[in-house]
Amino acid sequence: MSDSIVYLNGAFMPIDEARVPVLDRGFIFGDGVYEVIPVYGKRLFRLDEHLDRLANSLDATRIPNPYPESEWKKNLSQIVMKHQFEDQSVYVQVTRGVAKRDHAFPETITPTVFMMSNPLQVIDIDTFNKGVSAITLDDIRWQYCNIKAITLLPNILLKQTAVDEGAQEAILVRDGEVTEGSASNIFIVIDGVIKTPPKSSRLLPGITRDLIVELAANNHINCVESNFSRTELSAADEVWLTSSTKEVLPIVKLNDEIIGDGKPGPISRKMYEIFQVYKAQLRQNED
Repeated sequence: MSDSIVYLNGAFMPIDEARVPVLDRGFIFGDGVYEVIPVYGKRLFRLDEHLDRLANSLDATRIPNPYPESEWKKNLSQIVMKHQFEDQSVYVQVTRGVAKRDHAFPETITPTVFMMSNPLQVIDIDTFNKGVSAITLDDIRWQYCNIKAITLLPNILLKQTAVDEGAQEAILVRDGEVTEGSASNIFIVIDGVIKTPPKSSRLLPGITRDLIVELAANNHINCVESNFSRTELSAADEVWLTSSTKEVLPIVKLNDEIIGDGKPGPISRKMYEIFQVYKAQLRQNED
């Protein structure tokens, strides 16, 4: 980690030299937003979509966007090229900046911008074939889950509850309807039809989620964006998660009950294969 190069407020430096003042509102209040961008073969995955989501989060939190799109792209490309690994995970964080501790927004402030890159760790085929377990929990988070905010304490507590019970993810339920995982989006299959909750303020608009919906349509697989209940989730033929690192990850056990036959189903396998082809095309600049 000590030889990792990071970006902080206009400069690249070793991570051990990066410093942020203790009065940064990200540290004091969790007043900031973030993005995580996968990189395949030194190519940033769906960069335009990630920058759009970052801009939406900044707008929603009224943090001025510190850079035009061209500068974001230049800086992101540079941090990728400063690391030798082909597949990376680039973390971007923007806080409101440094100011005297006061809940109200400061009148004049400069956002803090931080970026780092690490090797991308995704699930392997053995993990996919085994699948994972999950539990359902009440969604205790705030009402603006579409903002990719750094204030993730509720997600952390929900995730840890799942871990404490021997599960890999918590599937969240609000007002009787499934929203998403603590760190993932959720898909189910019922009678051959893929369903995923529609985008709203109750869930994060996942970039991988959107790609799966797009790839299903391109491959003539029936996929609808529709709300579904905890009961429908439990009765589904297949359940899987998506995220930048999970990609397509089947759930084979939910609340200690087996999903389907306890193995990844045929549609999740098909979507996993389609996603791997998409990644290969991205590496070859064929997308």
